[in-house]
Amino acid sequence: MSIHQPSPMYSPEQENICTTSIKVPVKYGELIVLGYNGSLPNGDRGRRKSRFALCKRPKANGVKPSTVHVACSPQAAKAISNKDQHSISYTLSRAQTVVVEYTHDSNVDMFQVGRSTESPIDFVVTDTVAGTQSNGDTTQTVQSTISRFACRIMCQRAPPYTARIYAAGFDSSKNIFLGEKAAKWKTSDGQMDGLTTNGVLVMHPRHGFSQDSRPGVWREISVCGNVFTLRETRSAQQRGKMVEAESQELVDGSLIDLCGATLLWRTAEGLSRTPTLKQLEALRQEINAARPQCPVGFNTLAFPSMRRKDTPDEKQPWVYLRCGHVHGYHDWGNRHEERDGRQRECPMCRAKGPYVPLWLGCEAGFYVDAAPPTHAFGPCGHVCSEKTAAFWSQIPLPHGTHTFHAACPFCAHQLSGERGFVRLIFQGPLD
Repeated sequence: MSIHQPSPMYSPEQENICTTSIKVPVKYGELIVLGYNGSLPNGDRGRRKSRFALCKRPKANGVKPSTVHVACSPQAAKAISNKDQHSISYTLSRAQTVVVEYTHDSNVDMFQVGRSTESPIDFVVTDTVAGTQSNGDTTQTVQSTISRFACRIMCQRAPPYTARIYAAGFDSSKNIFLGEKAAKWKTSDGQMDGLTTNGVLVMHPRHGFSQDSRPGVWREISVCGNVFTLRETRSAQQRGKMVEAESQELVDGSLIDLCGATLLWRTAEGLSRTPTLKQLEALRQEINAARPQCPVGFNTLAFPSMRRKDTPDEKQPWVYLRCGHVHGYHDWGNRHEERDGRQRECPMCRAKGPYVPLWLGCEAGFYVDAAPPTHAFGPCGHVCSEKTAAFWSQIPLPHGTHTFHAACPFCAHQLSGERGFVRLIFQGPLD
C-alpha cells in the first residue's frame, strides 16, 4: 500500500522561480573572431576571447530613438549630460548640434562590441595580426584602427530572435558622439544618420552558411542601421549609395568587419548544425588510426591533440603545398638556397613549393559541414573539410583601408597558391 505524500503548495510566483532558475538561457547566437583557432593566443579571459555568446538577458536593456533636439538648446545639453539617458549627438558645426534621445525598449537586448574595456562593451575585440596565434605573446605596437565603441547588436527577445546591427556603441555616459569630421546627414523623413570613422562593414553570404554558401556583397552599416554601398576608402567623407532593398538583419554566416578584426555571426540554429569539438576530435583520431606514413622516413604520422595545436612534434605531418603530398619532417632535397625561400622539392613528384607543418582547424564555428579534414590552406597549413576550404577561399575579407583578400579563418594569413588550398595526399602504411 503506497502512502500518498501531500504535494507542496506553491504560489504561482514561487512556482515560477523554481522553474526559471533551472532554465537554460536562450542563446541568440555567437560572434567568432576570424584568425583564432579556438582561443586567443594567451587564453580567453573575461570579455576578451575569441568567441562570444549572445544570450537573452534577465532584463531587457535595448533602446530606441525618441526625442530629437536641434541646436544648442538647454534640453540638448541636458540630454548629453544626463547619465541615465542614452543619446546620439551629431555635431553639424560649432554652432549646431542635433541630439537624438533614446528611450528604453523592453522588447530588445543590446550587446556592444569594441576595443574599449569600459563596462558598456560586452565583447572586447583587439586587432587581429595574421599568424599571431602560433607564437605566444605578441606585443601590439600598431595603432589600432578598431573603434573603442565599434558597433551594437540588438536582438529581439521574442522568437525568431532577429539580430540587427548598428554602427557605433554607447560609451560609459550612454552617449554616441559623431564629431564634425564624421560623415553625417539628415534623412528624407527629417531624422539624422551618420557613419563611424573607419566604418562597420557587413557581408551576408548567399544560400546561408552551408555547403552551398557563396560570398555576398560587402556593405556599410550606418549608426541608425541603414545599408550603404562602400565608400571609396574606409574613412572617406563621402558616404556610399543607400541600398534600400537590403537589411541590417544578421543571418547565419554574416561577416562583420570592424577595420582591424572581422567577426563571424552564427545563429544558435546554425551552430546546432556545425560539428562539435567531439566530432572534430573523432575525425582527428580517424586520420591517425589509418596510420599515414612518411614516404621518405616510413615513420607513422599523427596529428597532435587539439590542446597541443601550436608546437610541432616529431610525428607531425608536413605538406608540400604545391602538390599536397604529406610527409613527416625531413631534410631531403633541402638545398641552402631553398631553405631561405621556404621552397622545397617534393620527393614524390618533384613539384617545388612551400613545405609547412599541418595543423587541424579547431574552431568548429568556421566549418560549413562535418566532412573529414582532407584539405589544407596555403601558406599556413591549417586543415579542414574540402567544402570549408572552398568557401573561405572565395571570401574577399577587408584588409587595411581599401583592399580585400581571401584569408585562412583559423589564422588570418592571406591565402596563396592557385586556389588558396590543396587536397592532402596521404600515404597509407606499407604493411
